[in-house]
Amino acid sequence: MHVWVSTTDENPREAAHHLLRQLATSLGHPAPLTHTPTGRPVVDGLHVSLTHTTGAVAVAATHAGPVGVDAELRRDFPVGAMAARWFPPAEAGRVDSPEKFLQLWTAKEAVGKALGQGLRNQGLRREMPAALTDGSVSELVAEGDRGPGGSDLPVHAHVVPSEPEVAVVHVVVRLDLVLALAFPRGVTEVVLHQGTALRSTVRSRTSFPVVVRGN
Repeated sequence: MHVWVSTTDENPREAAHHLLRQLATSLGHPAPLTHTPTGRPVVDGLHVSLTHTTGAVAVAATHAGPVGVDAELRRDFPVGAMAARWFPPAEAGRVDSPEKFLQLWTAKEAVGKALGQGLRNQGLRREMPAALTDGSVSELVAEGDRGPGGSDLPVHAHVVPSEPEVAVVHVVVRLDLVLALAFPRGVTEVVLHQGTALRSTVRSRTSFPVVVRGN
């Protein structure tokens, strides 16, 4: 699976579409980007997803199966009422910080996209792995946060309880960005490109545990 993340000062929707076309072309699929009636992006021969937030866009593509990506800027806000409004009581009770709220929200968005549903059909009520809110969440780690000498760092992708063939993991590509990926359990590699010029790449084998490799 390939994930590209970029900053943007442009219209974020247009920037995300442009980045996705670039990614698809780099993978040998220069076909036009179209959309389903529900707005899901479609590229012939690839499973794709995109997301945009203030100042940043991210896109994902794979041949392995449906994929979802979602991003939110890290920020402070009162989480109690929002968690109680949107999440099941058991999850809401474990959300005690903006970080945990955003981890949970982006995971639900990414999984919903991978399932082709978005947040329809009670997507925010879909149970996520407990590790996302119990303080043990694992994250793929990008440039600057690897082990000594760029050594491998094992982390774990988490299986979605109601969707045993779907896994979710968070990726640190920018300190101000929470980014979640959802993908089939059979995915064995995640390649991250970050930065406007796509200067940095991290290669990750995802076989539960996930190993992050820098190059």
